[in-house]
Amino acid sequence: MNRDAPLVLGIETSCDETGVGIVRGTDLLANVIASSMEEHARYGGVVPEVAARAHLEALGPTIGAALAEADVELADLDAVAVTSGPGLAGALMVGVGAAKALALALDRPIYAVNHLVGHVGADLLDDRAPLQTPTVALLVSGGHTSLLLVRDLDADVELLGETIDDAAGEAFDKVGRLLGLAYPGGPEIDRAAIGGDPAAIRFPRGLTQPKDLAAHRYDFSFSGLKTAVARWVEQREAAGEPVPLADVAASFREAVVDVLVGKAIAACTDLGVPRLLLGGGVVANARLRRVAEERADAAGIALRVPPLSLCTDNGAMIAALGSRLIMAGHAASDLSSFGADSTLPVTRIQV
Repeated sequence: MNRDAPLVLGIETSCDETGVGIVRGTDLLANVIASSMEEHARYGGVVPEVAARAHLEALGPTIGAALAEADVELADLDAVAVTSGPGLAGALMVGVGAAKALALALDRPIYAVNHLVGHVGADLLDDRAPLQTPTVALLVSGGHTSLLLVRDLDADVELLGETIDDAAGEAFDKVGRLLGLAYPGGPEIDRAAIGGDPAAIRFPRGLTQPKDLAAHRYDFSFSGLKTAVARWVEQREAAGEPVPLADVAASFREAVVDVLVGKAIAACTDLGVPRLLLGGGVVANARLRRVAEERADAAGIALRVPPLSLCTDNGAMIAALGSRLIMAGHAASDLSSFGADSTLPVTRIQV
């Protein structure tokens, strides 16, 4: 196996996107994603059984498309990498089963890796200067809101904090639904917020009061915010007053962004880490990126955001992390000792 620049195929099926990526070392050759979002839209959120079935149907064609995009054959691969967790159990089982079958059929090593650490690994594929560590990483998606301290991408990742209820992406979806917007809520709220005043309504910032910070300095909570938006809208409607959609959307988004960026910058400052990496699908939110840039610059913190195509769930980030493990000399995962682990802790980079 080429350990200097291994050719790795990565499979990601932790939620509703079937991702297959191919990298050679840190060079991105292919990144193909098949999303089942439209199937979930009729239910207003991801349905695990629907996601698993969609992965089964999409995985073969997606692998074929990635091979064609990279202009390589299965026989050319040095290794296979796959998301072992965390995520939806049924969805993960599809990807893990396919990756194991490929590894066995090709007689290639397999690297089972952590989905959340994979989001940090996406930065390895950026053409800018290599990722420096230690770095604080803020990962924000539909299912996860996590703050990590990455001392060594392939050996030492610490969970600083995470959501204790709804993830930020879930909050966007739920608030979008109560405002009558389509699924997924994030892009719809972004559009609805155009022209709105982010300071029009002071919605609560969860776990930011002094009494909360002692025990939850780096943790997040968005359930109370979602409820506050619902109560505000209900009161306006009960009084027969119009609901200013743009102001509500902008004020809600501002509350989420304020908490996310505030806690991430605080972690960098507290720990003396002058670097912050953003990852996850919610990073597509333009307001989040803008506020993060402004506050990071004011605090003297270097901000890194992978290309948006690598922020959502994708196989390229999994392939990149697998490639990193190979180049660092890590042994392959044991086919018989790992499976789908929906609650895989972020400290377990490789299974």
